Amino acid sequence: MQHKTKTASIAIIAIVYLIAVFVGYMVFNSLKGAMYELGALFVADVVATVVVWFFGLVFRNVSVYDPYWSVAPPIMFTIWAIYKSVFTLPVILLLIAIWYWGIRLTVNWAYTFKGLSHEDWRYTRYRETQSSFLFHITNFFGLNMMPTVLVFVAMLPGFGLFEGTASVNIITWLGFAICLTAATIQLVADTQIHRFRESHPGQYCDTGLWKHGRHPNYFGEITMWWGVWMLYASLRGIDWLMLGPVAMTVLFLFVSIPMMERRQLQNKPGYAEYKKKTRMLI
Repeated sequence: MQHKTKTASIAIIAIVYLIAVFVGYMVFNSLKGAMYELGALFVADVVATVVVWFFGLVFRNVSVYDPYWSVAPPIMFTIWAIYKSVFTLPVILLLIAIWYWGIRLTVNWAYTFKGLSHEDWRYTRYRETQSSFLFHITNFFGLNMMPTVLVFVAMLPGFGLFEGTASVNIITWLGFAICLTAATIQLVADTQIHRFRESHPGQYCDTGLWKHGRHPNYFGEITMWWGVWMLYASLRGIDWLMLGPVAMTVLFLFVSIPMMERRQLQNKPGYAEYKKKTRMLI
């Protein structure tokens, strides 16, 4: 019965995302001639987020937004490539890397997702500790819109590849290799922790990659966006678009990791000692 509920929930979320993509595409199509094209894409991204946020309200579950992080970038980059009719080697490398990363991360979400009846503990905490009005403000701006904006900013170097040269160099290939390696680190780290939790419920994982870093999955996520930036920088040089991976790094170092570690310290006996002897990332 639980399996059927989870399957049905994933199907519902898939429909929600199809609606969001359709609405976003219609917004982009209506704005692309009236404003800067990348600005039109950003507005479409925001509107698609609003659609997902709305259904999160309908189902009283902020976790409806969770897969947006990994679903939106591959779709937007692919739509942009088709719209621009640009399939140079740098763009192809970007698409390969971003689809590998996106599919892996989405599959991991689906594996850990328990159904629409279950909400991520972080969202539940906000719901229980804040007033109704403040929670809805936090939900819309902090839990839905802020990640959308940050991911779009992190994607800007990737969009820059569509305007650049079709040639590549050794740094381009290094950036591509970093992207693939980062996504693979996430794959290995998530696989290891899933297996560990099955055999050691209630304990913190300190084996495999987790022996060398407290958050190897986050390390992989941060590194992924630096790899995308390196693809861009190898062809266009270092400029303000470095703010993309910098913003993503700041998010994990000062928001995601501290929040996770506070929970681990409260719920995992011995985690304080593990924290003392193990690096934060890798």
